[in-house]
Amino acid sequence: MRRFVGALAMGLGFALAAVPSNTLLYMESADIPTLDPGATYDTASGAIVENIYETLVTYKGKRVDQFEGLLATSWTIDGSGKVYTFTLRKGVKFHSGNPFTCEDAEYTFRRNLVTNSPESGNWFLAESLLGTSANAQDDPSITFDRIAKAVRCDKDGRLVFTLPKPDPAFLAKLAFMGQSIVDKKWAIGLGEWDGTEKTWRQWVGKDLTDSELSRKPSGTGAYKLARRDANTVVLTAFDGYWGGKPRIENVIFQIVKEQATRIEALKKGDADAVETGPRPVLAQLKGVPGLKIMDDIPNNTATAIFMNQKIANPEYLSSGQLDGKGIPANFFSDIDVRKAFNYSFDYDLYIKEVLQGKGIKRTMLLPETFFGYDPKVPTYTYDPQKAISYFKKAWGGRLWTNGFVLKATYRAGSQAAQTAMEILKTNIEKLNPKFKVELLAKPWSDLLKESRSGGVPMIIIGWAPDYADPDNFLYTFYHSEGYYHPRSNFSDPVMDKLLDQARKTTDPAKRKALYSQVGYRAYELAPYINVPAGLGFIVYNEKLKGVEENFNPMFSNYFGTFFRNLSK
Repeated sequence: MRRFVGALAMGLGFALAAVPSNTLLYMESADIPTLDPGATYDTASGAIVENIYETLVTYKGKRVDQFEGLLATSWTIDGSGKVYTFTLRKGVKFHSGNPFTCEDAEYTFRRNLVTNSPESGNWFLAESLLGTSANAQDDPSITFDRIAKAVRCDKDGRLVFTLPKPDPAFLAKLAFMGQSIVDKKWAIGLGEWDGTEKTWRQWVGKDLTDSELSRKPSGTGAYKLARRDANTVVLTAFDGYWGGKPRIENVIFQIVKEQATRIEALKKGDADAVETGPRPVLAQLKGVPGLKIMDDIPNNTATAIFMNQKIANPEYLSSGQLDGKGIPANFFSDIDVRKAFNYSFDYDLYIKEVLQGKGIKRTMLLPETFFGYDPKVPTYTYDPQKAISYFKKAWGGRLWTNGFVLKATYRAGSQAAQTAMEILKTNIEKLNPKFKVELLAKPWSDLLKESRSGGVPMIIIGWAPDYADPDNFLYTFYHSEGYYHPRSNFSDPVMDKLLDQARKTTDPAKRKALYSQVGYRAYELAPYINVPAGLGFIVYNEKLKGVEENFNPMFSNYFGTFFRNLSK
């Protein structure tokens, strides 16, 4: 979980001028793949979807660890922690005019469990409700009856979820925009799944990215789709919105690939906000009349330099031995090597050069604003003497004597990743003339594919949250069945046990203590180099109100809140 002029050149049919007071105009570089919640798993799509549709629950104000009802007004959790019952909001209408009922919510979640394509984020819903992240194509044990029992409406019109085991992250998962409630009658009328057992097999694993519902959405949100083409999405306020008509009447997303064009439009008042690019661009925007800069926004991603303990591609190994001409496939399985690399990275220099002083060292691969983060866990520092000490112990002393050649990769075009790797290369090669680090820039798609199969010795990569829960980060990075395990091949039975226990522990204090242990264990084993997190910023027209008061980093859109909370 990607934020991203001549009007005539974009085919808008009007000349750009100062944006009207009833309109919000945002320019970005990324295209918008889908408007179907069931396929939404990127922020460009999510920015639109979260304003056309609504979820059962949402994040409370600026908090990422508290929730409040949206289409649900209240909910209860039974004593086992496995049955969630939601009372739904009454008097709500979809853009089609259809009334919102429990049947729409039931259909939505069943549709997501049935389709659950690799392009979507429905795997973590399935994990909670079915006990597996797979769909019925990949796991034959999944039946329609099992899906139907997992989510159903009771006789009083309440929505009931029945989980196979407790999941303390379940509410956070329901706040994900991909779990927004769709209009059942409207969707079926468009030719989407009819919601029956008779046809469900035909829809298993189906990619909904370009579905009919994506082209003609109908949600309960404050905005409805007015127009969409290759370069523009236009939303208009929904008069029948249950929360009252929003003050911003029109929202326009324009896709403008050139950063310079976007920046110029922002400076001239031809856009309320734009995808600015990295922090150095602030030099062009500070002091510009009419612009407001909101800085020091907490970073809700985590980035690490991976040290793959089981390198699968022999091309990266050269000689494949500790003979000064390459490395063995299990080079990073030696804890002393990993610790030496951790002590060789200059964290403060990275903060200064890449983050321009606006960054923090984290104790674990979890945003510091998230529940479970422990600031007391120790961190590594740049210490050449300690690095030498560990390098001399590594591989029984042979590493220091013979040296090595390591091929490290980073995404081509990423200045931050390149600089991080250059810092590491410089510092390691200074320690011993027999140490060589070769840097290879590769296209992102190639690098993802290679690293997914464990082929790459070293890669720098981050993780953006699907939902605001420590499990989404810590299980991903540290568990032997986590999403990133094939890239790191790090396994530790103690870590697995802690993370598995945290997944089923509903007591917040006990769960927090478990995640603290995960942090200390990660420091002890040094599976990654934790890259400092940069603080974020946004720049927008000062006439726009409601951004700072409502900003929550878990929203997909640039403004960090529902568009209905904004005004001019």
